[in-house]
Amino acid sequence: MVALDHKGMSDNRTAGTSDEKVFEVLLPVARQQRSQAMIERLEGTFRLNLHPHHAIWMFLLFILAVGTAHAQAPKELISPIDALIKWSPFILWGPEGGLTGFSLNIIISFFAMLFGTIAGVALGLMQISLLLPVRTGSWIVTQFFRNSPWLVLLFTIMLLFPFEIDLGFVVIPIPDWMKAVIGFSLPVMANLSEVVRGAVRSLPSGQWESAESLAFNRRETLWMIILPQCFKRMIPPWINWYCILTMSTPLCSIMGVEESVTYTAQALNAEGDRPELLPVFYVFLLLIHFIYTYPIARWSIQLEKKFAIKL
Repeated sequence: MVALDHKGMSDNRTAGTSDEKVFEVLLPVARQQRSQAMIERLEGTFRLNLHPHHAIWMFLLFILAVGTAHAQAPKELISPIDALIKWSPFILWGPEGGLTGFSLNIIISFFAMLFGTIAGVALGLMQISLLLPVRTGSWIVTQFFRNSPWLVLLFTIMLLFPFEIDLGFVVIPIPDWMKAVIGFSLPVMANLSEVVRGAVRSLPSGQWESAESLAFNRRETLWMIILPQCFKRMIPPWINWYCILTMSTPLCSIMGVEESVTYTAQALNAEGDRPELLPVFYVFLLLIHFIYTYPIARWSIQLEKKFAIKL
């Protein structure tokens, strides 16, 4: 009986060792998933992870759309690829090569990110305030705009803001694209507020205790010790949110802003009743947004690896 017990224990040890060798393969994946989930929880956002195969699929989709449209196009009319070449400058820069079309999408995303970043950093610092009314009020504002639909915010800003502001001695016009900037900056502000709060909270409490032992007050600790360490942690999610914002700017076409989607619809209307051009033009629109966003997203992934939070 003793020998059998020893044999059984030996077999169990062998099986356990074998299982450990098998499950060791899954440990890096599990560790990576856990680290990713912790980073997203601390930063309050998700990751826009674009990989090289996404670019390949995008170009294959464009080629498929062009080939299908070319097969359906009437012989006596301009081919889909020629129509796309004809109207692509109009979609990219507008009728006279101005700052409209896709270039206006970039302008809107730039200013919305600028205003959203300034307001978001201030709101995020208010969330870690020692004053309860300030901390509670900033949390309510953050959660309200963070969980509000972007399209609803755009409609609200378009309806609430006037077309111009009369100061008596001067009249300041407010164009539709500027209203779109304000509408997009509100959710960006709220999400970047969570990024700032998460980055500050992710630092060990010993940083605050060490600064206090060196007679630093809270303001000096925050600006000289805490925020410089948080900066590298906030860069990847900041870039990530810029990519998300850029991909969301076509929503403002619903309000009549003359950006890339609006000019794409105008180009299709100018070509007449040609439904075969719809997939070509809109896949082209998808492609130019992807070409602009893809390098930025890849840069964000590289920065994420460089500045990874060791958990």
